[in-house]
Amino acid sequence: MKQLQHYPQHLQDTIKSQLENGKLGDSIKKKYPNAHNIRSDKALYNYVMDLKNQYFKKFQLSKIQFDGKINVINNALGMHTFISRVQGNKLKAKNEIRVATIFKNVPEKFLEMIVVHELAHLKEKEHDKAFYDLCTYMMDDYHQVEFDLRVYLVYMDRHGKLY
Repeated sequence: MKQLQHYPQHLQDTIKSQLENGKLGDSIKKKYPNAHNIRSDKALYNYVMDLKNQYFKKFQLSKIQFDGKINVINNALGMHTFISRVQGNKLKAKNEIRVATIFKNVPEKFLEMIVVHELAHLKEKEHDKAFYDLCTYMMDDYHQVEFDLRVYLVYMDRHGKLY
């Protein structure tokens, strides 16, 4: 349960107990009954741009897509890349957001949490207090949804996809 290693032991014990008793999937489904319907890169682009435009007018995104190369269990949920290129005498910056393909079939709250996290990196590069304050500004229940997503990843690690 490496996804939960930074959480208090009593929470880890509760999740482990539910996992061993076969009740974790039901618990997740009760709280998040349905998967979202954002399946294409174009739909993801529109979803991300709507959120971005609500909070960040000045930042531009050059690419937004689902990425099958992101290994969620071992690495990241999504990726934000910032590329600087010299064009003539100007420095051009490109921002990209990639979301792991396995998040095509999850509840919308999980996708929203990942997108909010990656959008927050447009302004705050490090995972510090300012970064998490920005995440909770964009999504009130950010920390709870992040925990729930990590619980879902524990479930997936053991049983595979739920949605």
